[in-house]
Amino acid sequence: MPFYYYDPQSTMLYIALVLPALLLSLWAQVRVKSAYSKMSRMYVSSGYTGAQAAAAVLRHYGITNVRIEVTGGRLSDHYDPRSNVIRLSEAVFNSKTVAAVGIACHEAGHAAQHAQNYTPIKVRNSIIKVSTIGSYAGIPLALLGYFMGFGWLVYAGLGLYSMIAVFQLVTLPVEFNASRRAMQVIEETGLLRTDEEVRGARKVLSAAALTYVAALAVTLANLLRFVLLFLGRGSSRRD
Repeated sequence: MPFYYYDPQSTMLYIALVLPALLLSLWAQVRVKSAYSKMSRMYVSSGYTGAQAAAAVLRHYGITNVRIEVTGGRLSDHYDPRSNVIRLSEAVFNSKTVAAVGIACHEAGHAAQHAQNYTPIKVRNSIIKVSTIGSYAGIPLALLGYFMGFGWLVYAGLGLYSMIAVFQLVTLPVEFNASRRAMQVIEETGLLRTDEEVRGARKVLSAAALTYVAALAVTLANLLRFVLLFLGRGSSRRD
């Protein structure tokens, strides 16, 4: 794959397209860590732990079949729809901080989405497998098609790779909606009682959402780069 690693055109496209997106991704990660670190030192006046806050969101939506468990790792919080379990990291499960409450309520928001058959999350779940295949096989197939002169295989590979972007695009409304659900319950039920606490939770969730935007930007930049490399060189080969 000489042009992919050493060709000047490939290098220039990487600098022009992918590098800015990677810098955005890096900035988003820094924002998440900064917001999480700051709000992890702000204790909530309500005295709720992350686990108790998640349970309050479930009660708000009338959800009774979802468990809340502790899991290892840092920022490893997630909702598992296959087993109906909200798994919260130790730093969130037992903590009485703004960050813990915000994150736990966000994950409970995902449980509410599944309970209410939220359309974007059904669409996302329906394309998980093909997007996973695209992440592993998309570019190798395009490379194979390029070197063997099979244009249809190049298009197939790029099409598979583009499913990663589709998946990430559908993920955006899923994540934004889960945060909106979380903040709505937080404000309506008094899980966070001061304006400062509410602003802090919103800051943590907004920073986390930006990471999904940045991930989509990186994928789109890479997709455009591969399209220009493969298809542009394919046309020059024919010439």
